[in-house]
Amino acid sequence: MHHTPPCLLNAWSSHAPELKHYLDHRLGDADEAADLLQDAFIKALRQGRGFCAVRNPRAWLFQVARNTLTDRLRAQREHLPLSEDLPAPADTPPSPLDRLAECLPRVLAELSEADRLALTLCDIEGQPQQVLADRLGLSLPGAKSRLQRARTRLQRRLVEACQVRFDEQGRVCCFTPRATERQSKS
Repeated sequence: MHHTPPCLLNAWSSHAPELKHYLDHRLGDADEAADLLQDAFIKALRQGRGFCAVRNPRAWLFQVARNTLTDRLRAQREHLPLSEDLPAPADTPPSPLDRLAECLPRVLAELSEADRLALTLCDIEGQPQQVLADRLGLSLPGAKSRLQRARTRLQRRLVEACQVRFDEQGRVCCFTPRATERQSKS
């Protein structure tokens, strides 16, 4: 087990009290808040040295805490007993990002091995770009431009294969999945 990077320990000691207060306030249960705080810390730990590359550790930790809280509240909601007179929920289609999550692995698999390595190491595992440079025997600027080109090719493939569209900020806004099987004509 590798030791905890000092950058994470420093960020944690600076922001944990504020995170704890946020979770206490949202949950109204100190024990559960402490549980979620520990979950958030474990998620940060999993980043290893990659955490040191996070531009705004406080925002990152709050995002993780919010996501953990949302997951916990969703799980609790799913286990609440339903009243008999509730109408059956309409089949809500999965959100565009949920469907995109199904499309992404297929599109990643269609990219070259070097592109897949760059995106997996840096964007999915959160490794520093220097790790990519070392792995591919490139200079750091070479690795940065390799990653940039891989991101561009991934974005192009997502647009073609999954009909993803992006807003002005470059965020996914709209998405029409490619039909997985042809609709049978009857």
